[in-house]
Amino acid sequence: MGKKNKQFVEKITAMEDDFAQWYTDVVKQADLVDYGQVRGTMIIKPYGYAIWENVRDELDKKFKETGHSNVAFPLFIPESLLQKEKDHVEGFAPEVAWVTHGGEEKLQERIAVRPTSEVLFCDYYSKNIHSYRDLPKLYNQWTNVVRWEKTTRPFLRSSEFHWQEGHTAHATDEDAAQETNRMLEVYADMAEKYLAIPVLKGRKTDKEKFAGANYTLTIEALMHDGKALQSGTSHHFGSGFAEAFDITYLDENGESQFVHQTSWGLSTRIMGALIMVHGDNRGLVIPPRVAPTQAMIVPIAQHKEGVLDKAYDLRDRLKDLVRVDIDASDKMPGWKFNEYEMKGIPVRIEMGPKDIEKEQVVLARRDTGEKEFIPLSELESRLPVLLEEIQQNLYTKAQTHREEKTSIAKTMDEFKQVLEEKPGFIKAMWCGDVACEEKIKEETTATSRCIPFDQETVADTCVCCGKDAKELVYWAKAY
Repeated sequence: MGKKNKQFVEKITAMEDDFAQWYTDVVKQADLVDYGQVRGTMIIKPYGYAIWENVRDELDKKFKETGHSNVAFPLFIPESLLQKEKDHVEGFAPEVAWVTHGGEEKLQERIAVRPTSEVLFCDYYSKNIHSYRDLPKLYNQWTNVVRWEKTTRPFLRSSEFHWQEGHTAHATDEDAAQETNRMLEVYADMAEKYLAIPVLKGRKTDKEKFAGANYTLTIEALMHDGKALQSGTSHHFGSGFAEAFDITYLDENGESQFVHQTSWGLSTRIMGALIMVHGDNRGLVIPPRVAPTQAMIVPIAQHKEGVLDKAYDLRDRLKDLVRVDIDASDKMPGWKFNEYEMKGIPVRIEMGPKDIEKEQVVLARRDTGEKEFIPLSELESRLPVLLEEIQQNLYTKAQTHREEKTSIAKTMDEFKQVLEEKPGFIKAMWCGDVACEEKIKEETTATSRCIPFDQETVADTCVCCGKDAKELVYWAKAY
């Protein structure tokens, strides 16, 4: 490795030495974010935002395909409105940022800066739903929220973050349950097919569910360091919020009924998952389906006659086939190679005088580092196939990693040993008592991640108390 290349790589701490520092280094060196002036805030830079846009646009398409309309609700929530659902406000109280003054004037009532929008939608629904003909209401909004976090890290936990939040109202509990399940499947599909992140699907325990929900469904992903990340959630509210906000409708028999609601959200936190599932010691690795640039053309010896012209011709040939760009700057090819490896661009296309002479290009894969020589005449057929191979390889690699990092524990001693020696998901039986759940967290810092839909029996007794087991739970330390 050349001296310049070595220095470039040394800007990233090896993940084996310090995973947290590796993550911070990658986020900064790949030019994804910068830090805002207020603690815990971040500036998402063009490259980082371009990745998020691809995630957002794909999700938005899926939301519209499933009948949802986008709306925009206010940033501010009166304190009296936030207080109307007891469990909900208690769940968010420690994280709420408050506005107390408008200009120089002290406000008569504090205003919360939106931590989430349930109460705003409920207030709206109470005034705009009257008949069964008004249902269902299938709304989504793309917005930012503020949660005053004690410890922060870009994407994973910030005081302000971008997300979408769906809020729907239905005539029956069954309809709301179907919506809750359907939107979790949308998130799982997005994670697995586009971000190449395998996820566990299941239900949160009552202790871990969303404040005010009947139950919460979740997708859970495993990071490279063996910690879990909650990557998307879908909440079934039943009629709890409707009763607090008096959201009723007249059914077909003219009788008054409460609506049944759901809420679901996926945030820029998924960007952290993308980094920590696929990244390596050279930087980001971006799955082709969400990569802003899928192929980067790097001219070799571009000062020589005809090289740049051929490179630009190649870009024009490919621009309707893949998301392609060209680096025609005067930086050295080695610098460019390192730069685009750092940014995780799936394929690098190298073309120099010798390649032009042989009517070929060199394709370099970011995921494996392998290179192949392709005749120019075959490039249009080979490149899309190669991108799909990379997409599938990243998913398979992540899935293999998760399987290798998933263990079974039947006793607390086994649980602690596994957590120490082989961090990752632990499958263990649970009696259903929250006291056991809290004891596990207190003694190990691991939390219940989900009660998987696909249940199995790995023991007859609870991993914590030894009493009869009720269900299998996935546990892990988490972000």
